[in-house]
Amino acid sequence: MKVKMLSRNPDNYIRETKNDIHKVPRNYDPSLHPFEASREYIRALNATKLERVFAKPFLGALEGHTDGVHCMFKHPGSLSTLLSGGCDGQVKIWNLSTRKCERTIAAHSGFVRGVCTDRKATNIFTVGDDQTVKQWSMAPPEYGKQETPLNTVIGKTVFQSIDHHWQDAKFATSGQQVDIWDEQRSEPLRSFTWGTDSVHSVKFNPIETYMLASCTADRNIILYDMRGSTPLRKLLLNMRTNTIAWNPMEAFTFTAANEDYNLYTFDIRKLDIALNVHMDHVSAVMDVDYSPTGKEFVSGSFDKSVRIFPSDRGRSREIYHTKRMQHVTCVRWSLDNKYILSGSDETNIRIWKAEASEKLGKLQKREVAAFEYNAKLKEKFRHHPQLKRIRRHRHVPRPIYQEGKTIRVQRESIKRKTENRRRHSKKGAVPHVPERKKGIITVVE
Repeated sequence: MKVKMLSRNPDNYIRETKNDIHKVPRNYDPSLHPFEASREYIRALNATKLERVFAKPFLGALEGHTDGVHCMFKHPGSLSTLLSGGCDGQVKIWNLSTRKCERTIAAHSGFVRGVCTDRKATNIFTVGDDQTVKQWSMAPPEYGKQETPLNTVIGKTVFQSIDHHWQDAKFATSGQQVDIWDEQRSEPLRSFTWGTDSVHSVKFNPIETYMLASCTADRNIILYDMRGSTPLRKLLLNMRTNTIAWNPMEAFTFTAANEDYNLYTFDIRKLDIALNVHMDHVSAVMDVDYSPTGKEFVSGSFDKSVRIFPSDRGRSREIYHTKRMQHVTCVRWSLDNKYILSGSDETNIRIWKAEASEKLGKLQKREVAAFEYNAKLKEKFRHHPQLKRIRRHRHVPRPIYQEGKTIRVQRESIKRKTENRRRHSKKGAVPHVPERKKGIITVVE
């Protein structure tokens, strides 16, 4: 007679030590778990609610400037070091881990318009209202010695911005024109002009390092090739662009912070239409900076708020504000993708979490697994109305709320007026203009 024996491998269900978790066999057949979907929905709902409960993004403020913060620069080699330039003419070097100012440089008489370092972070370059470009050593002076610049270049006009090349010992300044400088020379290697208005921002491309872009006061964005002698092309918008930020993962994409309350993402290969229009601010957008992943960017506005946008969506996913924060003049996203820094008119630099509800510090393995599981659940049920409502809801200051309502009414009124005009006009007389083209006037090669 043949007898069938049940045999089990003890390794499949017996713990090796008493600290191990019991191994429980589970059958994943959905017919055996009829309430699984409803259970997961409740878990996703609770996870979304807890995310909003624990959303406390503000970490601290750096106090020390005696006037508004005008510009900031991230140290390329140290996550805990930040450089800031103020309207008081001082450049400060901060230690973010201790939230203390390590060094103060009396750099210029008047505003510090721009600050940057070379890529090895051995020298600091500053420009100001006193028509000078100054080079400083990153190392502090010896005890008892006065801080003096290593090199000073006197220009013919006020310099508005500065940015260093990502590889070479060269930097670019903007003012009445865009100048390319060598660190060892007192005369520019070449100068670019197109038009007569001043250029208030210049940025090097981090991937195609010979490319740079500038924003002018006559509403233009101009692209340059450092190897050539003339600008490449010019994009004319309806209103002035305050600054741009290159996407660190896509060499041909940049985002422009505009005076018409919006941000525009462009592809340099096709400038006659924007890739995306990012709306939510209710006043002029002053600064923008990308995250190291290139998937999100942060913007600071004159409406006293900081917003975080996904780079492929038109609406912000997060808004940060405080009662004391005034007009935001500059924002930066830290190189470890965890923190956001904002500088504003009331002399403070604020530190925020990039993920408002993220738990800081070292996590246990169970905590990591729980966060990953909750993230998957929220992703699975993200289109359910109740979860979407909880996830998107934000309390905003009354002025921003009221101004947002006014802007929505204005847009609906313009849309209704255009539809009425199209309905009562000859066919084709009032064309359909996509939102991504409305802010663009022309592209000049």
